[in-house]
Amino acid sequence: MQLSDIDSAQNLVQLFLSRADERGDAPFLGAKRDGSWQTISWKVAAERVCKLAESLRGLGLNSGDRVVLVSENRPEWCIADLAIMAAGCVTVPAYTTNTERDHQHILDDSGARAVIVSTDKLSRPLIPAIMRTGNVDHVIGIEPLKVQQSGSFAFHRCEEMMQGDAAEARRAVDERIAGIARDDTACIIYTSGTGGAPRGVLQHHGAILCNAVGAASIIAEDFGWDEERFLSFLPLSHAYEHSGGQYLPISLGAEIYYAEGLEKLASNIEEVRPTIMVVVPRLFEVLRTRIMKQVEKQGKLPNYLMRQAMAIGERRAEGRRRLADLPMNLLLNRTLRPKIRQRFGGRIKALVSGGAPLNPDVGVFFETMGLTLLQGYGQTEAGPVISCNRPAAGIAMDTVGPPMRGVEVKIAEDGEILVRGELVMKGYWRNEAETARTVVDGWLHTGDIGHLDDRGRIMITDRKKDMIVNDKGDNVAPQKIEGMLTLQPEIAQAMVSGDKRPYVVALVVPDAEWALEWARQNGEKFDLRVLQDFPPFRTAVREAIDRVNQDLSVIEKVRQFAFADEAFAIENEEMTPSMKIRRHKIRARYGERLDALYRS
Repeated sequence: MQLSDIDSAQNLVQLFLSRADERGDAPFLGAKRDGSWQTISWKVAAERVCKLAESLRGLGLNSGDRVVLVSENRPEWCIADLAIMAAGCVTVPAYTTNTERDHQHILDDSGARAVIVSTDKLSRPLIPAIMRTGNVDHVIGIEPLKVQQSGSFAFHRCEEMMQGDAAEARRAVDERIAGIARDDTACIIYTSGTGGAPRGVLQHHGAILCNAVGAASIIAEDFGWDEERFLSFLPLSHAYEHSGGQYLPISLGAEIYYAEGLEKLASNIEEVRPTIMVVVPRLFEVLRTRIMKQVEKQGKLPNYLMRQAMAIGERRAEGRRRLADLPMNLLLNRTLRPKIRQRFGGRIKALVSGGAPLNPDVGVFFETMGLTLLQGYGQTEAGPVISCNRPAAGIAMDTVGPPMRGVEVKIAEDGEILVRGELVMKGYWRNEAETARTVVDGWLHTGDIGHLDDRGRIMITDRKKDMIVNDKGDNVAPQKIEGMLTLQPEIAQAMVSGDKRPYVVALVVPDAEWALEWARQNGEKFDLRVLQDFPPFRTAVREAIDRVNQDLSVIEKVRQFAFADEAFAIENEEMTPSMKIRRHKIRARYGERLDALYRS
């Protein structure tokens, strides 16, 4: 297996089948069933992909038809995605957290003729949307569904569609995909909508292949390309996991295991022992908090070692290495760090952070613990990965690394980051006006503000559209402040505001564990809604904000704050599935409360 294989691949299905021919009976996809990890080989997966593809054609689906895929992360997701493309169709991934209204928007906008759904539970908000849309001719269940038939669509079992002659199906697929070029659309991925209704991004085969070879080259050149193993956790309907957690491992001939969920992620990591993990910053923040709390409970010596490790890490991040730190480093390498690495399975080459900005302090923490953390940058419109930190370029936690292989980057006069290359989307589905505004002369206008450092690494300041411009015309980056606030043990989530206002204010969600301990120590009943009106509790949170303010400029300081009624979550539509806050939703709910902070 070589990088040139990815470069020369004509499409994603061809690359997958070539890897399957090379890997044969080696394990490919793994999931926990009946309490144990079970795997599907490359050979079996390829047979299922080809047979399902031919069955889709047998239903009357034609090249270019859209097929919506609604499923949690599992082996069948990967098989269905590849089968849709092998049939010459276009995959339209949809989040499992979508409401009926969300599904209807995607079904209406994409004009999908078929839907593949994994479980009866996930079909419940989906079927009513299908009935109202009237476009869908076929619904395919990965597991049995209670909705068996309807006047508007036919129902099929995925298992039954993967029967037949494997060799004959493979010949038909090989013949069909010979006509699929890198420039052809592979999938329509709907952006998670931090600012409004999701738009369908046309990702072509070449965009994802460009991402795959860029990331694979970093692994091969900086870490060594070996028997790689990935643990898939983020939603595969998100472009970041779709490319980084599925097609990158396919390009590497790696194994993919599917995590059982957030509550079991820590144990899954120890069991699977992955070499690469693709994760969003919010998860790193959670893991950092958990590790530090666990160490705090272990007594004086572990706490002393943690403080020493953090001090050394901070000095190293600032370029102030000291010879005097060498003995302590040796001690940490024999005591604290191996225990932390073991919690990640003991084989991790790199943890890759993307999907949202990573607070540099979080990155320094993991580096200090002996884990290599690479921060990447991108967006759905760019395959989605534009750049990534790598050891060869010098890892700096306040940057997102140099552009990946095959990617051009330049900075516009107003500071906006512009991107060009095969990774750039062909446009937004059925939205020529927005496409023309976003891609100009081949350059993708990212909407992000930043610059290149002296080593060619991208430094992000903020989202152009999220930038706060106060009443004096000063620019304030909200994500920087929010990241610093949520590193405080008292604060779980935060959103800052202040556009066209004299100063910055914050909406805060207290950390539940901290609040429970505070209530216990102060002899109060644990009820967050009651505690938020209790002056000493507010004072404790105010002190946390003031600690952050010490490291902020005058225009960035948070002058006033209010509590949110509940945590920002996917379920209340205040977070995207990739765990970014949806500012417009939060402002719509708490606008009056935030406005009141300027009158207090």
